[in-house]
Amino acid sequence: MRRSSRWADDAGSASLEFLTVGVLLLVPLVYLVLALGQIQHAVLGVEGAARHAARAVAQAPSHDAGIAAADRALRVAMSDAGLEAGAVHVEIVCAPHPASCATRAGSVTVQVDATVPLPLAPPVLALDAGVGVPVSARAVQPVSAFGGAP
Repeated sequence: MRRSSRWADDAGSASLEFLTVGVLLLVPLVYLVLALGQIQHAVLGVEGAARHAARAVAQAPSHDAGIAAADRALRVAMSDAGLEAGAVHVEIVCAPHPASCATRAGSVTVQVDATVPLPLAPPVLALDAGVGVPVSARAVQPVSAFGGAP
């Protein structure tokens, strides 16, 4: 029994299959690389922001000067990381006296939490909030025993 020549001819189908499978695999892979790159960029920015803010507060001559220096450090780090100020939550805790971060031999803890928006992700159900990945960093910096407030 002889086969029909129309079904036996496979000329040109390999390139079509390669393009179809290649596009189906390549598009999600490129999106994954973009998303992971954006998340890693934000993680590095949040970690740097926490570290620099804690250092600025610990090395400042007074509590108010330290908070102002930390605010400047946080703004610079967040703008470098491409994060909006509204998407970042910062908490500064001073020990042993919570009212003053300039206490000698104390410590300053800075916690920075942010939400990284995914690339090309439209808002889901809410009109003002998109899909994002939460990232956070914590830095602890000791205050010098020879500096700070007496």
